[in-house]
Amino acid sequence: MERNDILKELISLFDEDCFSELNANEKTADGELSAVCAFGEIGGVKAYAFYQYGALDTVQCRKLKKVYSLAKSTGCPIVGVFNSDGLKLGEGFDLLDEYGELVKLAGRLSGVVPQIAVINGSCLGISAVIANMADAVIATENSDFYINASDDVSLEKTASCGAIDIICKNFEEAASSVSDLLALLPSNNLAPLPNFEFEDGIELKQDIIGSISDNQISLEFKKDYAKNVSTVLTTVNGASTGIICFNGGALCTGCIYKAEAFIKLCDAYNIPVITVANAVGLDSDNQPQLLIAATKLVSAYASATCPKISLITSEATGGAYIMLCGKGAGADVTFAWDSAVTSPLNVDSAVAFMWNDRLASGEDRAALESEYKKTKGSALYASECGAIDDVFAPELTREKIIAALDMLKSKRDTTIPRKHSVK
Repeated sequence: MERNDILKELISLFDEDCFSELNANEKTADGELSAVCAFGEIGGVKAYAFYQYGALDTVQCRKLKKVYSLAKSTGCPIVGVFNSDGLKLGEGFDLLDEYGELVKLAGRLSGVVPQIAVINGSCLGISAVIANMADAVIATENSDFYINASDDVSLEKTASCGAIDIICKNFEEAASSVSDLLALLPSNNLAPLPNFEFEDGIELKQDIIGSISDNQISLEFKKDYAKNVSTVLTTVNGASTGIICFNGGALCTGCIYKAEAFIKLCDAYNIPVITVANAVGLDSDNQPQLLIAATKLVSAYASATCPKISLITSEATGGAYIMLCGKGAGADVTFAWDSAVTSPLNVDSAVAFMWNDRLASGEDRAALESEYKKTKGSALYASECGAIDDVFAPELTREKIIAALDMLKSKRDTTIPRKHSVK
């Protein structure tokens, strides 16, 4: 791409007449104009942006470092557009040192100001690492995003492994996603959540996320990865809210990692998290990796200080109940539909453990499981035990969620001073 074309694309990210370039005439050692860096407003949000193209050299690193430093000082988001071939290694250790400082700045700003990476073409080699450090990675179709070249690497495969959050048809669509994302996120981790006007009176829909949200602005993260859970950033009652919706079955390694990443994003900016728990225990495949993933998810929920609401819609049993719904693990409020089934053990295990004598006497297992779901495995029984705060009909879902969010919006949770959790 020609530099004028790159400049036009970066300008198109910003609102009309809200673009100012930084170090516009700075040139590389080869005498060419360097990466394009700018500041202005994107969807009314003050932000910095850069377009890094070609091989990353020392001058480009210095320009990008300036953007990160300004974002740190002003508390404004950063949008980075990448069409990069990696590092210009001929510049030697000076470049590596500059790149190392750039990575350090990006790492220290993680969770402090929103960082959004847009892959618009190629983002290869070590450049892919700094792009993937962003809070959200948006890629246009036909882009390449990997560290080491491989014949079987495609954007779809990268997305299916969870490295890309949103895929867009073209740069125009990517720019729209950037604007929506910046609208939903606060400018920094100390800023209040954005508020939106919305039309009330939304009725329950078949789609649980649609029935909870305002249905005005929403972005689904990692849509092509671990499809048995949906992670959506949207608005509820006019305020930014994250919804994690498990869609049935057992918790697998992929869906656990996907949920963990989304919890960390929301918690970094104090965005409330609603967990729609519809899962029956843990998957039996790949046990060592599942153990690592489950530990990370439990730690993410327990460590998160943002408002956390769990809703059991169909069935939450065994490890899924403990990880997603248990108030001991960090849920501020736990709700359930009146038809929901919930239990510390999976239904079949609970029947075998608690009613082994009845099974031995010849009673039908299916009948016993049905009885268990209506008695000790019912949401009402869990509520009587104090494990669930309220049980209600599905049509009351949005009303109950809004009331809980309103109650929790002033939540302040003091944690023990530390650098970070280990797991």
